[in-house]
Amino acid sequence: MTALLLALVAGAVVGLALGGLGGGGSVLAVPALIYLLGLTPAEATTAALVIVTLTSVTALVGHARDGNVSWRTGLLFAAAGIVPAMIAGAAAGHLPQAVLTAAFSVVAALAALRMLRPARTGATGTVRPAKAGAAGAGLGAVTGFLGVGGGFLAVPALVGVLSLPMRRAVGTSLLVITVNSLAALGARAGTGTRLDWAVVAPFTAAAILGAWDGKRLSKKIKGQALQRLFACVLLAVAALMFLDALL
Repeated sequence: MTALLLALVAGAVVGLALGGLGGGGSVLAVPALIYLLGLTPAEATTAALVIVTLTSVTALVGHARDGNVSWRTGLLFAAAGIVPAMIAGAAAGHLPQAVLTAAFSVVAALAALRMLRPARTGATGTVRPAKAGAAGAGLGAVTGFLGVGGGFLAVPALVGVLSLPMRRAVGTSLLVITVNSLAALGARAGTGTRLDWAVVAPFTAAAILGAWDGKRLSKKIKGQALQRLFACVLLAVAALMFLDALL
């Protein structure tokens, strides 16, 4: 019963992050699955991809209805990352877990610091295909390597590199997360990692419900406040993961 309650609470928090911030689902789900629910790092990263994929699809529908998804940019961004995500996902299985954990924390911290930088003035939201493709390929590689959906990196990239407004970046990142997560799952399909559905199922159900609440919350908070909140959560999780890698 304790494990079920923890799965429901953690799932709700992950859903709130995905629905409201357009990312942060895996970067929150992985530590929760490891430290609260006792999964191994390999089990946790695979389970997180399943949870985040299903939750992202749900949240994406709501943001699309509000017109906050840049489909052309998102599809180009995601398509460029499919092959890198699969290659990196296969390679990650041959590395020590401590290395992956440390890399996870460093990338999360860098993304958070990027989000805390003042927004550039004069951004028009115009997207260059080459720029979107290059950023998407890099994100896909990191997604596959670390076993995350990539939203915590997609949002900073869409805002800082591609100059999308924050709310549109949130919605578009959900499309990127869905595609990248499916590609990373495909690369891990033959690794033999088991899924504890007694944990994954309630976690996913709570996350899906939380995503709808997160979407409603995003309408009540200014874009800059969302960025700061997102960055602070990332920094806290990065510190926890880095300390764990060192100990």
